[in-house]
Formats: sequence, structure tokens, C-alpha cells
Amino acid sequence: MERLRFATWAEHYSQKTNRSLAGSRLHVDDGALEDGERLIAQDWGMVVSSAPQDAGDADAQAVIDATIPVEDVADARELSGAQAVDFAQRHMPVLDALMRDARERVDFTGISIAVCLILEPKTAVLLRQLKAAGAKVGAYCGAEANDERVAEQLRSEGIAVAFDPNWTPAQAHQGALDLLDELKPNIIIDDGASFARLAAMERPELMADIIGVAEETTSGVRAFQAMQDAGALSFPVIAVNDSMLKTGFDNAHGTGETCVTTMQQILGADAFRGARVTVVGYGPVGRGFARRVRALGADVTICDTDPVAALQAVFDGFRALDIDQAIRTADMVVSATGVRHTITLQHMRAMRPQAVLSVIGGIANEIALDDVPGFHAENKHEIRNLAVPDGPTIRLISEGDGVNYTVGGGNPIEIMDLSFAVQASAVTHLLEHRGTLPDGLQRLGRDVDRHIADIALRVRGYQASHAVTDNGYDWTLTRFAEDEAADGKE
Repeated sequence: MERLRFATWAEHYSQKTNRSLAGSRLHVDDGALEDGERLIAQDWGMVVSSAPQDAGDADAQAVIDATIPVEDVADARELSGAQAVDFAQRHMPVLDALMRDARERVDFTGISIAVCLILEPKTAVLLRQLKAAGAKVGAYCGAEANDERVAEQLRSEGIAVAFDPNWTPAQAHQGALDLLDELKPNIIIDDGASFARLAAMERPELMADIIGVAEETTSGVRAFQAMQDAGALSFPVIAVNDSMLKTGFDNAHGTGETCVTTMQQILGADAFRGARVTVVGYGPVGRGFARRVRALGADVTICDTDPVAALQAVFDGFRALDIDQAIRTADMVVSATGVRHTITLQHMRAMRPQAVLSVIGGIANEIALDDVPGFHAENKHEIRNLAVPDGPTIRLISEGDGVNYTVGGGNPIEIMDLSFAVQASAVTHLLEHRGTLPDGLQRLGRDVDRHIADIALRVRGYQASHAVTDNGYDWTLTRFAEDEAADGKE
């Protein structure tokens, strides 16, 4: 059988199995790779060796053959809703361990939890876990980021799901309000601060029963910060996004990686080879994406309004230019900011004909498509030609929405296991400290990240090093005193 090139294989493996390559100690046979592919494999975080290292656990290290036939890899998208959620649940041991611990310490019985997240199998596992703990759970999701199999399965399990693929924007708005009225939530798990802001502005009478909110995203934390600055944030918000176990893995590895493989799925496995790619935004998502497409042969330029981030990009080996300059020569423009109108109509007019435009991560109108006359988004539309008024015809991916969760499989299971473990920890924290937390944004302690990471290491057959003996600390003991004491002993 003809061997797949590594980039093609990596795309198929990630897309079809929903597993992450980045950051994993996955092994490929050194003899099976060409020189360029060996470097790509190493950049993706894979260990190139002739045999797997001993991890002390047969399941802890996956041995991957780069010559694996694609047809031998199960396609999770062909599963039923129940099968897909069950499969995800079997591969989310960290969340399971966190929830078992939480149920011993906290009573979830009767707590009403409204969830506004991308609704797919991994999210369904979080909802199942909360319901199994005794909570009343319901979910809202926009049609562009929803797996209909999962919605139907959750409804069959007694979890309310507000979603209809045929809803107009006005009907989706009303559907979200109806779910709020039905649930009367005590806790909101939010994405982009969408549900909590809707409740605060249009159902203020429900806010008296709100214990707090757990916010998933960078853009959501930014929105809550703006509410706080305006004196309008009248409830506690746990910034889940600010946890290292979320941002450092979900954003950099999960989104940064799966946006690459999803774009390869749409544009072709060699789409990045030799392409001039402009990445706007050098946060964790932008960094994760930029490093991976560079490994696949792209010529990458970074645009960031923060001089520190731009300098970091330069030290990482990228060019850092103003967007007005970089966008004119780019074959691909990728927005990774979570900021509305990052890519304006004027930017689109300046792009090269047939250049690709995409969002990774994303919020509504991160690309200013609302300024394009006659533009109407179509759900799940992978790529379309967009005639820019007084400008070129460009290729728009996924209707300007986040590419990996709209037309791809979303973040890998192992990544979301960590993110939802942080979400579960945030919900537990809100319940443990009910009525005592101040209003406003706050973060979980570093001990939460350490606890989750310890579990994640353990289930993989690894462990952190034991602590060095604490000898105390005497602030009066300087190096000079120690040197003099040592000199006196000679």
C-alpha cells in the first residue's frame, strides 16, 4: 500500500480519531519517514525512534505507525450520538476523577446549571457528569457549532437542549431566553459571556439566584472585564480561560492544532507548503497555529497590536509587521484575536485575489462580514468565493466562523478532558464558596491546575518529581555570609 505523506496522515489521524498529536509522546518508526517528514514529526511533538520508550504502562504511550492505512482508522463522525458520547466519556478520565472527588465534597442536588458551549460529544460528557451528580442541566448552542446527533442524545437522557438548525437569528434569541426561563439557572457555564450577559440584560429577575459563572474563553473574559470596568458585573465569574490547564493546552495545542488539520481537510494536505500566511494575533491560539503551519512549510508573518507579543513572535523566528502591510502579500490571512472587526472591509479590499481568509477561535464578526452588502452566512459551508465590494474575490472559510468547531471535529478529546476538568473545578469552587465570593472576575488557585495536572499525568502512567526537602528560608542569610562561613572552615 502506498504510504501516506506525514502531513496527510497527521490530518487524517487527528480528524478521524479526534486525538491530538501535539504534546503527546507518540512514536513513529524513524525508518518510515523521509528527512523532511522526520522534522515535521518532531515539530508536532512526536518522538522519532526505532522503538517506543518504556513508560511502565502499555496504554500510557501510543505507538503510531506512520504507514497506517487511513481506512483502518475508525471515523468517529459515523457513530450514533450515543456511541460518540460514550466513546468520548471512555477517553476523559481526568474529568471523571475530578467529578468523583467533587461529589464527595459538594452537593450538586437540585442545582440548576445552564451551559452555553459548542455542543459536541466531549461537551456532552461534561453535561452527563453534572447531571449524574444531581444537577438540573440544560444547554444552548448556535446551529453553526452544534452536533445534531449529540443534541438528540442529550434530550433522550433528560437534558434540555435549545437548538434548532432551522432557527432564524430571532428564533435562536428567543430559544435562548426560553431556556433561561425554564432552567432559572444558579450557575452558568459560558462561552463568550453570551448567556450570562443575555440573562443580565434581558432576564435581570433571574440574577438573584445566580451563584456564579464559569467562563470558557478569552473573548468572554474580556467581555466580563468590560462589564466589571463599567460597574455592571454583579455576580462572581470564574475565569476558567485563565487557568494554565485550559489556555496552555486547549488554546495552544487544541485550537492551534485542529485549525491546521481542518484547513488541510478543506484546502488539501499540502496547502501550507510554500504559502505566505499572515496570522493576526499572537496569543496562545495564534502561536500554536503559527508554529505548526511553519513546520508544514508556510512562510509566516505575525501581526499583533501588543509590542511585547510582536517581539515574542520575532524571537520565535517570525516576521512581525503591521496588518496593512502584511495582508497585501498574503496567500492566507488567519485571524486569531477574538476581537470584533479584526479584519475590516478595507483589509479585505487589500487582499490578493483568491487569497484565503479564515478565523481560528473566533467570535461573531471577527471578520467584518456584517459590512459586506448582501452577505448571509450558511451553516457548515466549508469554503466559498466572496466577492469583496470594490475589491478582489477571496476564498472565505467556514463563513468567517471558528474553522475547527464549525466544519472540523473540534479540539481533541484529551485536550477537552483537561478543559472540562477545569470547568468542573470552577463549578465545584462556586458551590463550595456559595454566598461568600465577591462579585467580579476571579481565578482559580494554582493548586487547582496542579491537582488536575497530577491526575492527567497519573492516568498516562507518569508523575511529577517529588518535592525537594524544605530547609526553610532565612532571609538574612546572603551568599556573602555563606561564602564567609565556608571560607572560615578551610
